[in-house]
Amino acid sequence: MLALADNNLPWVLQKVDRRPSPSATPRPRPGEEHIQLRPSLFHPVYRMSLTDYKDGAIPQMDYKYGPPCPMEVENYRKRPTMPSLDDGDDGRRGLPSVLEVRRVRLWSLGTLRSVTKVKVISFLLGLTLTFLIMASYILTWDKKGLMLTLSPFHLRTIINPSSTLSHNLSSTKDYANIKLLVKCITSKLEFSPRKLPLLKDVVNSDSHLFSVIPRQFLPNIKSPCWYEELSGKTKVDPYRKNLYAVRSKSFRTVCDYLRNHFQEHLYHSEDDKQYRLRCLPYFYIIGQPKCGTTDLFHRLLLHPEVKFTTMKEPHWWTRKRFGIIHLKDGLLERFPVEDYLDLFELAAYHIQEGILGNTSGDHSQRHIITGEASASTMWDNQAWSYLYNDRAGEPPFLAQDFIHAVQPNAKIIVMLRDPVERLYSDYLYFNMANKSVEDFDLRVSESLQLFQACLAENSVRSCVYNTSLSNAMPVRLNLGLYIVFLLDWLTVFHRDQILVLQLEGYAANLRLTIHKVFDFLNVGPLSEQMEAALTKRPMSNTRRAADRSLGPMLPSTRDLLREFHQPFNHKLATILDNKAFHWTET
Repeated sequence: MLALADNNLPWVLQKVDRRPSPSATPRPRPGEEHIQLRPSLFHPVYRMSLTDYKDGAIPQMDYKYGPPCPMEVENYRKRPTMPSLDDGDDGRRGLPSVLEVRRVRLWSLGTLRSVTKVKVISFLLGLTLTFLIMASYILTWDKKGLMLTLSPFHLRTIINPSSTLSHNLSSTKDYANIKLLVKCITSKLEFSPRKLPLLKDVVNSDSHLFSVIPRQFLPNIKSPCWYEELSGKTKVDPYRKNLYAVRSKSFRTVCDYLRNHFQEHLYHSEDDKQYRLRCLPYFYIIGQPKCGTTDLFHRLLLHPEVKFTTMKEPHWWTRKRFGIIHLKDGLLERFPVEDYLDLFELAAYHIQEGILGNTSGDHSQRHIITGEASASTMWDNQAWSYLYNDRAGEPPFLAQDFIHAVQPNAKIIVMLRDPVERLYSDYLYFNMANKSVEDFDLRVSESLQLFQACLAENSVRSCVYNTSLSNAMPVRLNLGLYIVFLLDWLTVFHRDQILVLQLEGYAANLRLTIHKVFDFLNVGPLSEQMEAALTKRPMSNTRRAADRSLGPMLPSTRDLLREFHQPFNHKLATILDNKAFHWTET
């Protein structure tokens, strides 16, 4: 409602000196003026006369988007428009409200002054509060260095609001939309192999790593080991500064044992120098999360020739060497490679006995192999994006570049499962409160929207490695796009160096799968008694009882995810020449 003051007082509304067109409504009577209407926050600012409104001359919003992908967009849902207004009594549309002119007495000058003073004080208080809040964020940023967990509002580098594909998937599971997304994925999935960085660039990016690890390892030993000269440091506690020991109570206990037996495991040369045996992993279980890596780790521990790190997942190649403990904490103190090598010290003690020989003449320790099972090794390369301040691009280096540079003969084990079930298991494991199948459904829809928006203007690999996108998605959708990660590993390592297992086959025929792993690692067979103990061992890291009570995901959610993963699974099955990786009958 628009209120006007008495004739002898100033007009409350702003007068606009604008004359109507001759074809418009009759000229206003003396004393009437055109009115400038102030739009709401949801509409653009327009300046027009009442005649323009009556004639329906309201401009329309024009949303234009460029075609980001070779696909049909006509069938996509139209973006929601502003609610239309009801027709007026005269049948004309577009009049936002009934203009009613009344004569009212303005407040007294004193009253206006008191109201103005209150408004000024309120404004100043609000401005002060805003300043304090902004200052607290700035101080937090300065203290932590880099905020690694970004808000979806920080996706300007990957999501262009002018994109045709922005946010067209909805909770109603529009299958026409998901099929269009799949069509776009298929058109972009045939990408060129990754261009490998030069070896000198890899070495220069971490010169300390390559100064510690030699180019050649000891002969006649299966594990990649070498002797490190101590040069007068034998009296110093070698584990006092180990950052794994600082953060892990179990490894501190191991360090106490290693410290007490350190001297007796040193090698003394003829020139009275002392050496310490160091080892890297002979093999790596690199992923993926929630695909059975923990269970395989514990079963392999039962083989006498296999010695793992003292913790299953040191995450050194992907996180710790950059100073990442938890992503939300930012970059902290870096773990040097020496701390990582300390994790293999117990295995080195056993191998050392085989090198020096023992009273029984048993040299089986020479065949001991070392391994580690960080499930982040296959996919997590987010640290590089922070170091290079490029969260939307592909990382300049990947973990496999460094592993291959220091030990080109390493063996790699990959465990995969149906990516649809993997995502649900991942959600149940990492989300501790307010879990439900409906909440999972909502998170899946939002993640698909974000991936869709990224893919509209970027390659598949760019979206898979995009750190901002990964941090913004409420579920880790990108971890199930196995083929992208596997192809990048195959550009560095030979196919016969990588063993790809399927969790479904592993669970269905454990004995056969374990034998396949033993053959790949070239370790001896187990006795019948040990093999029975290995196969009868209960499964590790199973779903919690509270999570099992939620039941399976909604059928509509499963169908949506199945459709989304189909092109990725098809390419994976083709590369591995194994139809089981289609997961069509899971």
